[in-house]
Amino acid sequence: MALITCKNLTLGYEGVTVTEGIDFEVNSGDYLCIIGANGAGKSTLMKALLHLIEPMSGEIVYGDGMSRNDFGYLPQQTRVQKDFPASVWEIVLSGTVSKKGFRPFYSKSDKKCAEENMKRMSVWELKNESFRDLSGGQQQRVLLARALCASGKVLLMDEPITGLDPKVTLDFYNLISDLNKSGLTVIMVSHDVHSAIHYASHILHVGPTQLYFGCTDCYLKSDVWHNFGGRESGIDCEECRHKIEDVNSPLYRDTCDHGHGHIHQKKSTPNGEPKMGNTIQPAREHEPDKGEKKVYTGLVADREDNTAKEENDR
Repeated sequence: MALITCKNLTLGYEGVTVTEGIDFEVNSGDYLCIIGANGAGKSTLMKALLHLIEPMSGEIVYGDGMSRNDFGYLPQQTRVQKDFPASVWEIVLSGTVSKKGFRPFYSKSDKKCAEENMKRMSVWELKNESFRDLSGGQQQRVLLARALCASGKVLLMDEPITGLDPKVTLDFYNLISDLNKSGLTVIMVSHDVHSAIHYASHILHVGPTQLYFGCTDCYLKSDVWHNFGGRESGIDCEECRHKIEDVNSPLYRDTCDHGHGHIHQKKSTPNGEPKMGNTIQPAREHEPDKGEKKVYTGLVADREDNTAKEENDR
């Protein structure tokens, strides 16, 4: 049975829908990357998984002995968190609070858990340092050790590499990949799409509605990825061995041989006219003026600056 199953979720705030039609499941050992445009509901979905907010409709089902408290959580860092006046040891040890119940003090097992995870994250030698004096990469390792103290089953991360330099970012991705290979289930929200999909086993792409859920290899061949800024598109998935069949809908669902539910986007309606609305539209090519670089507008990841034009304007 899946660890987490989300069934037809509608999410929002104060009666205003942010995203809807969210259907996916997470199995033990999965590495799920949640992507989408700004404001698409990625962080809102994370809050729903953590029961910080309740879905407007639909349900979240936990299986295989999971409960709502069996999550390690690495949130987006804020200025207040970065400047928090506590030692590394105090920060990591606080991750065991959810396991304490009514015990007023930390037990030997709590302290042992904190020590093991600090050594695992290579921050044990920093245990007496002030958290606010650490580098960004060190702070993320400390917070990751804290999250692992909270749960050894599922790790949820919301934009974990924000503000990290390229080398530290690569090291962090490799660290998460190693944790996943050791059996930890990972769910990550990321804007660093091109790097995240290199490690993820599954992709959940959200917008006003769910656009895709399934294996990463299939996603990289889909129109959804292509229109989001990817460089590879197609309709066949070698791993899943499924063929997208034409149906009378701009967005439709099918199921591959692995049981993954896929949302696919057609490029036009049955009569050949472009389909407008809440679907992702293909990038539009802009013909450049003389001395201007070619640029693209639309929902794409790789945009070029009009450098030549700006220099001429000067």
